[in-house]
Amino acid sequence: MKTEGGSDAAKRRAGERAAEAVEDGFVVGLGTGSTTAHAIRAIGRAVDDGLEVRGIPTSFQSRQVALEVGIPLTELDAVDGVDLAIDGTDQVVDDPDAAAHGALIKGGGAAHAREKLVDTAADRFVVVADPSKLTDRLERSVPVEVLPDAHTTVAGRIEAMDGEPALRTAERKDGPVVTDNGNLVLDCAFGPIDDPDALATKLSEMPGVVEHGLFVGVADATYIGTDDGVEVRRY
Repeated sequence: MKTEGGSDAAKRRAGERAAEAVEDGFVVGLGTGSTTAHAIRAIGRAVDDGLEVRGIPTSFQSRQVALEVGIPLTELDAVDGVDLAIDGTDQVVDDPDAAAHGALIKGGGAAHAREKLVDTAADRFVVVADPSKLTDRLERSVPVEVLPDAHTTVAGRIEAMDGEPALRTAERKDGPVVTDNGNLVLDCAFGPIDDPDALATKLSEMPGVVEHGLFVGVADATYIGTDDGVEVRRY
């Protein structure tokens, strides 16, 4: 489920600041969400001015935005590497004294499987966010993408871990949300997550789990758009 909150101006500042890190010749991972869309549009304006880049979209949505603004697109298996990935977040740990500083929960847009694939392949991964996404400890539900035939089995395993899984339902049609990969999403509430790394490992080990929304030790920096400018956190 998507995170609400944060002004569009703050999101735009964060996205446009991240786009400034894109250099000529870069392969850029194009994340999903409203804040990242501002970065994609800024990159598109730079392409109009002569910047040569190739983008790898992480969802149908980001692909559509990139095509609208004229960014040449490619695929992960067609390049030698990704220079920079820009992506949003639903929640990020902003306590520098926490072991999980910089850990994220993503997947509000149900694109976290491809997002993690592209973000972890990048030489540098920059998160764009507004202040509403900052927290001292992760506590949102963790999106878990599962094979359709496995959703009841995975839900039972999560319940055995004292989690509360809920099959994500579509808003404008009957039935569940189906990801771009053809899978289902369980939104799993665990309460405050003291050790996201340990939880991430347990979820990854479950048969039938395609990917989960815990991104631990992946981000290199977060650009936080505010009413006055952009604050940068580096990890």
